[in-house]
Amino acid sequence: MTQSADQPTVAAPTGDIEQEAPAITEDGTPATVIDDREVEGILGNSVRSNAGEDMGQIIDVIVKRDGQVRAAVIDFGGFLGVGSRKIAVDWSALSFPASSVIDHVVLNLTPDQVRLAPEYRPGEPLVVLGAAETVQPKPDHSTKSENSPPEK
Repeated sequence: MTQSADQPTVAAPTGDIEQEAPAITEDGTPATVIDDREVEGILGNSVRSNAGEDMGQIIDVIVKRDGQVRAAVIDFGGFLGVGSRKIAVDWSALSFPASSVIDHVVLNLTPDQVRLAPEYRPGEPLVVLGAAETVQPKPDHSTKSENSPPEK
């Protein structure tokens, strides 16, 4: 296998292949070598229900401003892209197979639940299906209750 001049060479890990090994590229950039049997991209993977029904495929991943994965966008329904809808589902509603190859992802929701969900549209408020997280208003500490103890 040959490398092009614009691809940095990374030192190969030695020893245990299960362990992430720190490495340094030839230009001094820190890098981590991860066993390709431990990670896999999921964009384009099919999504199935717990009953094995085809639910569509993952077309995008939504992250919060801090980089934490929040949701997956699934292209649901339709045929050959006609009549399909984009639905955002909570990341925790997805299950990944324990096998070495992620050939599909399981969505822990029914097709009817997904069918009734509002469509995801970039730039509009995001409705995440299957989200157990609720947004709580920040407490207002500017007013005091009559029952609160006096400050000392």
